[in-house]
Amino acid sequence: MAKGWKHLRTAVFVAMAIMVANQLSAGQVIRSAAGTIGLRAVVPESVTLSLSAHAVNFTLVAGRANNPGSGPVTATTSWTFTSSRFVTLYAYFSSSTSALSDGAGHNIPSSAFQVSDNGGGFASFTGTEPFGGANAGVNLGRNRAGVNNRQGTRTDVMNFNINLSTGTLPQLPAGAYTGTLTLQVQAQ
Repeated sequence: MAKGWKHLRTAVFVAMAIMVANQLSAGQVIRSAAGTIGLRAVVPESVTLSLSAHAVNFTLVAGRANNPGSGPVTATTSWTFTSSRFVTLYAYFSSSTSALSDGAGHNIPSSAFQVSDNGGGFASFTGTEPFGGANAGVNLGRNRAGVNNRQGTRTDVMNFNINLSTGTLPQLPAGAYTGTLTLQVQAQ
């Protein structure tokens, strides 16, 4: 009987070893080959302009040099670039002879329209800029967007005036004079 028990113990031991070996091989971790996904995220270059107001009103007195606008307009320029650039803000009219008109042939030229930028002196719209009519614009300022500020903001607070003291403007007839001033940013 001792021999029988010995064989039985050996048989049980072998059976248990086989069961443990089967369980170990069934519980092993199996992994696939790795798969990859290439990612690319782009922040595009951009320049934007936003205005705090889209209308300015004037009460004009013919012959008077000081005819201020109803309030300031703030222009905020924002940019994001990949390399250094110059950012320039321009303001302009489409025509130097009729920046504002009453529609009956009476005009206020761009040279009589003035802007004060960030508290500076008043400048007339007499420049020829990349936009607008000849002799009908003004360069409000230039920033260098360089290595350290390829993303930035510029703020221009503009006050307006219409000078009716020169040329034929002292005889300007009563009426409602309207016009459109355009602001545009150029980055190069």
